[in-house]
Amino acid sequence: MQHPCRIGQDVEKQLAVMPASSPGSTCAHHSIPQRNWRQTLVNMLQPLRLGVLAILSLLLITIHLPNAITSPLEFSVRNPNFGLESHGRISPGKLGAVASESSICSSHGSDILKMGGNAADALVATEFCIGVIGMYHSGIGGGGFMLVRSAKGDYEFIDFRETAPAAAFEDMYKNNEDASIYGGLASGVPGEVRGLEHLHKKYGSLPWSTVVQPAIRTARDGFPVTEDLVRYMASAVGSGDDFLSKNPTWAIDFAPNGTRLGLGDTITRRRYADTLEAIAKSGADAFYSGPIADAMINAVQSENGTMTLEDLKNYTVAIRDISQIDYRGYKITSTSAPSSGSIAMSILKILGTYKDFFSTEKSVDLSTHRLDEAMRFGYGERSKFGDPLFVDGMAKYEKEILKQSTIDDIRSKISDVRTQNVSAYNPAGLESLDTPGTSHIAVADHTGLAISVITTINLLFGSHVMVPETGIIMNNEMNDFSIPGSSNSFGYIPSPSNYIRPGKRPLSSITPVIVERPNGKLFLIAGSAGGSRIITATVQSVINSIDQGLSAAKALAKPRLHDQLVPNQVSFEFTYDNATVASMKARGHNVTWVAPGQSSAQLIRVLPNGTFDAADSFPRDFPEISTDFTGIRRLQSTPEETSTSICQRII
Repeated sequence: MQHPCRIGQDVEKQLAVMPASSPGSTCAHHSIPQRNWRQTLVNMLQPLRLGVLAILSLLLITIHLPNAITSPLEFSVRNPNFGLESHGRISPGKLGAVASESSICSSHGSDILKMGGNAADALVATEFCIGVIGMYHSGIGGGGFMLVRSAKGDYEFIDFRETAPAAAFEDMYKNNEDASIYGGLASGVPGEVRGLEHLHKKYGSLPWSTVVQPAIRTARDGFPVTEDLVRYMASAVGSGDDFLSKNPTWAIDFAPNGTRLGLGDTITRRRYADTLEAIAKSGADAFYSGPIADAMINAVQSENGTMTLEDLKNYTVAIRDISQIDYRGYKITSTSAPSSGSIAMSILKILGTYKDFFSTEKSVDLSTHRLDEAMRFGYGERSKFGDPLFVDGMAKYEKEILKQSTIDDIRSKISDVRTQNVSAYNPAGLESLDTPGTSHIAVADHTGLAISVITTINLLFGSHVMVPETGIIMNNEMNDFSIPGSSNSFGYIPSPSNYIRPGKRPLSSITPVIVERPNGKLFLIAGSAGGSRIITATVQSVINSIDQGLSAAKALAKPRLHDQLVPNQVSFEFTYDNATVASMKARGHNVTWVAPGQSSAQLIRVLPNGTFDAADSFPRDFPEISTDFTGIRRLQSTPEETSTSICQRII
């Protein structure tokens, strides 16, 4: 049967339905060689063919369990207990799985599982590694949000988001908005190390020093410069001064021979390795006090920052309420404000009222419209979000938007024949950053312990402040707050709920998700990176897994749409079906096109027999040879050869 979105059509055909000019469009198709895109997309859009070729070209080493028989299933009767897990690449392993953007870091996590560690141990190892390799968007100079499901089925939302320093105030960037992006004033108090410490102390099993070691080795011994790193270095420098090669603090790592490192070169981060060594030996306290903290504060204050040692000393993680719904018999759990988990839950709960949602091929066009309308209402609700400790009634508001009466009211406002003006979705000011500065990791083990975490330093290379002695790159998370009377750098109007206050944590699009079957067994761990696209990418991962019963790889390979209400447009990845997009235009939607990869998602599915199925979309490193715990050795791959890399490890 044809794929639900009938993907695989010519790019030229898709471009033919593109508006001649769309205000705010992010499409840059005119500069993309069509022949290259055609070949890339042919490779990207034939996962089954690639799978067969890969099997023929790879060395398979037998391990302890037989492979499950698989069969394709595009549309099916929804049955949460059986049938939807019967296709896709299924790993023979049963110990656990790690999915991240980096095969190197996923390997570290799975090595920890092989040593007898659990999902928490593996998560710590993987996340510290991501901070080494993906330093342009993550690291211990930042923070994030974490959703944990214990082996007993209990949930915990760990907020280790950066906080505004005690000296911060509402108008601190008035007439100086760039100070929220560059320099010491842009940095919030980092929370990543405290967050990982909290997770490990409560859920970990191996010694702390053991799980930090893989990241130390990677930083000290080095790793290959990837296309992703090359691209982001160039983007961060832009047409200005090349701080990566001209600033001695940065050049030690990025231009050790006087010129910026290039594709395939080996980059080392030895100062960062020494910093991780101290953290491995003495725990999180080594970061928040002592020489590392002193150096951090000196670096921030020398760049006009106001953060103090007292700010570091006082930092604590926040344990917040979870957000939870029932969706077609599945229990879906996410995080509350200041993350956007409740917005994703609202979108899904609205869609759950449609019984024919993506149920047949004929329903695809209408279902796509309904999906987009639910997104628009969700982003309208998000405009009122902020830190619950500073926004009165925030917890009550989150509960209100998930009440069935609220959902039914929204459903009644959705027209199947026409979209509406922005004002119809009741926005009260919007603040949604569209940035690449996040990383998502999903980990699960055989006990049922599962973790979805998203970490960030915000924009590329954070605040562009590196601590000379330690190699720590400081975040610019203060830019995620709203500035009164001024749109942010992406053109979004400010939200009063997100104004700066001392000790406050800024609003975030981060949306980790964990899904259980009706019998209470773990089914899915999902999340993504990509700024304001995180919410919509994660929602579509869940829909593709539950409503369409796709494997992890297929669920992530499907083209995505994104609509955040402001700007008033819906963007489709190039490979989206022409007929569906045309139907959206006919319903009044402002349509734009974007290249794939605006968001990067990770998925882990746990099948009824206990095996794991995991995948990552648009991976950020492609080692020459890597070993999966399926026992498969993968030959060299490139981004042009696959749309969904196995940047995950399953044992």
